[in-house]
Amino acid sequence: MSLLLTVVVSAAASLYAQVEFKRGLEQISFVPKGQWITGVNVSFSQSNQDNYQFFIVEDINGDTYSYKISPMLMYCFKDNLAAGGKMTYTRTRTHLDNARVVVDSETDYTVENLYQISHNYSAMACFRNYISLGRSHRFGFFNEVQLQFGGGESKIISGTGQDLTGTFERNWNMNIGLAPGMVMFLNNYSAIEVNVGVLGFNYSHSSGTTDQIYDSSRHSKQANFKINLFSITFGVAFYL
Repeated sequence: MSLLLTVVVSAAASLYAQVEFKRGLEQISFVPKGQWITGVNVSFSQSNQDNYQFFIVEDINGDTYSYKISPMLMYCFKDNLAAGGKMTYTRTRTHLDNARVVVDSETDYTVENLYQISHNYSAMACFRNYISLGRSHRFGFFNEVQLQFGGGESKIISGTGQDLTGTFERNWNMNIGLAPGMVMFLNNYSAIEVNVGVLGFNYSHSSGTTDQIYDSSRHSKQANFKINLFSITFGVAFYL
């Protein structure tokens, strides 16, 4: 009896293994093989403050600007699968004439003649998997895996005359992340893209010298397993 049961179970398992399981999810060639994907993200911001007040910071006088440029080039080596890379350069500058930090009626701090400038650069390898929204050729989703290496330098100076002090700093970082997004085609060749960082691991290291005398360093590690609203990016891409 036990031998017969064993034979029946083995036959059933063999028959089940021969049946192909399909989830019924239909996919179309949303981005066909052979297409080049290129684009660039450019952002610029500038602000000037004249006796501006923000929470506990009062009498803010100064100006700041920041700009970022990030070109992209990818190749679709198989339907809905693409690989390539991105380059990013960022520059920021802040010039603060004076500001007061008022904690209460008896406690306040004054900051004067503060100047900071920095520039950073990075290279990123990317892999994308596109998913069509039903049978639509206009709307779709993509999942992007990112591996990024970058670095940069900055300097900050405060005070004047005998009280002048400054710090020069170099930094480098590595990031592995997952950034899903959505794409909307405006026509056959151009599209608007938006993506947001969800998962990732980041490691950064910085070393600095203050007044050409004191050396210091710091490093940090961070794992992210939630939606990062500050990493949302918008851009225009061309599919050639």
